[in-house]
Amino acid sequence: MSTVSSLSAQVEAYHQWKKQLVRQITRYRTWLHNNELLSDDLALRLRRGMQLLVEDELTVAFAGEYSRGKTELINSLFFADYGQRMLPSEAGRTTMCPTELFYDRKSRRSYLKLLPIESRLKDQSLMQYRNQPRAWTEMPLDPEQPDLAREALSQVARVKSVHRDEAKHLGFNEQMLDNDPSVPGHVFVPVWRHALISFHHPLLERGLRILDTPGLNALGSEPELTISMLPAAQAVIFLLSADAGVTASDMAIWKDYIDTPDADHRAGRFAVLNKIDVLWDDLQGEKHTSRTIDRVRAQTAQQLGLSFEEVIPVSAKQGLIGKVRREPLLLERSELPHLENLIIERILSEKEKLITHSLVGDLMRMLHNSQSALQGRIDGMEQEYQLLGDQHVDREAIRRLADRTQKDFDYYTRKLITLRSSRRLVQSQGTILANMLNTQTLEEQVHKTRHKLSKSWTTAGMHRAMDNFFRSLENDFNHLLSEGRLAEKMINSIYQRYNDDGKGEHLQPIPLRAGRHLIALRDLRSKAERFRRNPKSLLMEQSVLIRHFINTLVSEARQIHASALEDIERWPQETLLPIMQYSGEQKRLLEHRVRRLREMTLSERSLRQQELQLDQHMRHLREELAVAEKLQREIRQPPPSLPHRKVVNLSGIA
Repeated sequence: MSTVSSLSAQVEAYHQWKKQLVRQITRYRTWLHNNELLSDDLALRLRRGMQLLVEDELTVAFAGEYSRGKTELINSLFFADYGQRMLPSEAGRTTMCPTELFYDRKSRRSYLKLLPIESRLKDQSLMQYRNQPRAWTEMPLDPEQPDLAREALSQVARVKSVHRDEAKHLGFNEQMLDNDPSVPGHVFVPVWRHALISFHHPLLERGLRILDTPGLNALGSEPELTISMLPAAQAVIFLLSADAGVTASDMAIWKDYIDTPDADHRAGRFAVLNKIDVLWDDLQGEKHTSRTIDRVRAQTAQQLGLSFEEVIPVSAKQGLIGKVRREPLLLERSELPHLENLIIERILSEKEKLITHSLVGDLMRMLHNSQSALQGRIDGMEQEYQLLGDQHVDREAIRRLADRTQKDFDYYTRKLITLRSSRRLVQSQGTILANMLNTQTLEEQVHKTRHKLSKSWTTAGMHRAMDNFFRSLENDFNHLLSEGRLAEKMINSIYQRYNDDGKGEHLQPIPLRAGRHLIALRDLRSKAERFRRNPKSLLMEQSVLIRHFINTLVSEARQIHASALEDIERWPQETLLPIMQYSGEQKRLLEHRVRRLREMTLSERSLRQQELQLDQHMRHLREELAVAEKLQREIRQPPPSLPHRKVVNLSGIA
C-alpha cells in the first residue's frame, strides 16, 4: 500500500486540515478586528470553534472476548515501528483492565497511570477519579527506550488472588473468574481497574484515542465502560477468531454492549475476523483459502446483521511480523492494509463530516454576514461617489441625503437600545430556565434515590426507585422544553418585528437546542432499563448494585444535566447575536456615512479631493472584501478524505 494512502499519512492529513482551519479562524478574527466588525460575542464563538478543533479526538474502541487478538491488532496497527509488541499480547498475558491509549497534549508527557481495583469499593465514578491524580499509580514511559516502556506496560495484564467473597464485593461474577489452584476458595482478579497510557506516538499526538477493552467477564463487571465509554466511541472494531466464527460469548458481547440502540458509533461497527493465517492452506492453494474466508465472512455478517464489507479478515500477528521484518508480501497477505483503509475511509471521514457540518458551516455563515456588511459599506460609498461625480454637484441634495442617513442612523441606535433591553429580558428568561435544572435539586434527588435503594427489601422496589429517578429528571427536562418553546416564541417575535420593518435582511435567531439533551436522557433511561433487567445485575449484592447505579448511570445523568445547563446559560447571550451584530454594523456604517456627507457640505476642500479620498476608501474595502473571499475559499477546502467535494453549499454563497 502506498505511503499516501496509509493510516499514518491520512491521520496526519486530517491533523493538518484542522491546523489550517485554526489558522483561518485566527486570520478571520484579525480581519474582523481590522474592519471594526469584531464584537465580544463573535470573538467568543470563534474561540469556541478553535477550542473544538484543538481538543477534537477520534475514539476507536476495540472489543471482543479474550484471546481474540485485540491487543495484538493494536500492536500491529500502531506500534510496529518499535520492532516488538509494546502492549502485552502473548499467550496468557492478555489485557485484564480497560486501557485507553492517547497522548496527553496538556502535559506533553508519556506515562502509564493505573487505578487500583479497590477503587470500586468507593462511591466515585471513573470520571471523578480522572480529576484525582493521587488515586492513580503513575509510571513514566520513554518511547526512546522501548524495552523499558514495554516492561512498564506489562502492568495492564497483572492479576492477583483474592477470596471469592472479596471478588463478589468488588463487583465480579466469581463464577466467571479463574480459580487460584494454589489457594482453595480464591480466584484471580485484575490488579488494576483502569489504565491510562499517554504515549508519544504520531497518531496519538494527532488526536487518535484507542480504547482497548477486556473480555466478557471483566467487561460486564465495569458498567461505566459498557454504559458510557464504549457507546460513546465513534467506531467499534469487534474482534472475532476466524477459525471459531461467532461463539456464544462473542454474541453476548455484541448484543449486550455493542449493537445497542443508544450507542453513538456513527462511524460504524465493524467485525474483524482475526487469525486468518490459521485458515491458510498451502496444500489446496490461495483460491481455496479465499473461498473459505469469504464463507466465514458471509456467515459472520449474517449473524451480526452487518454487510459483507463490514466484516474484515485480517491476521494481526502476520501483519505485525510483515511490518517489523519489512516483508511487503506477508503484510499484504495479512490483509492489515485493508483494515487501515477502512479506518481512513469510514472513521476519519465521519469525523471530518462532523466538523464540516458544524464548525465550518457556522464559519461560512459568519463570513457571509461579514462580507454583506462590507459590501453594504461599499454600496453606500458608491452612491456618495456618484453624487460627487455629477457635473453639477447639488450640495443641498447631499445635505438631504445626510439628513436621511442621520434618520437611519437614529433608527438603528434606537433598535440597539431596544435589543439590549430585549437581551435583558431574554437573560431573565434564561435564569428561569436555568432554575428549572437546579444542580442542588438534582443532588437532593440523587440522595433521595440512594436512600430508597438502600432501604428497599425487594428487587422490584429497587427497580422502582431507579426508574423514579429518571422519570423525575425527564419531567424536569420536559418542563424545560415547554418553557423553552415559550422563550423561543418570544425571540421569534422579536426577529419577526425586526425583519418586518424592512430595514434588514431575513435574520434567524440561534435556537436553544435543548431537545438533544432530552434525547440523551431518554437514551440513558433505556440503558438503565437494560442495566436493571440484566441477569448479572439481579445477582449482585445490594451494595454493589447501588454503587454501580450511582457511579455509572447517575454520573452520566449528571453530565447530561451539566451540559444542558451550560447550553441554557449560554443561549441568552447568543440567540440575539445575529440581529445585534447586523444592527451594530449598520449603525457603524451609517455613522461613517453621515460624517462623510456632512464633510461634503461643510468642507472647503475641492470636490476633487473628496472624490479621491472616497475612491481610496472604496479601493481599500474592495481589497478587504477580496481577502474575505480568499478566506472563504480556503475554509471551504474539502477535508483530506473528500478531495473532490465542497465542504458546504449555503444559500447565497457560491
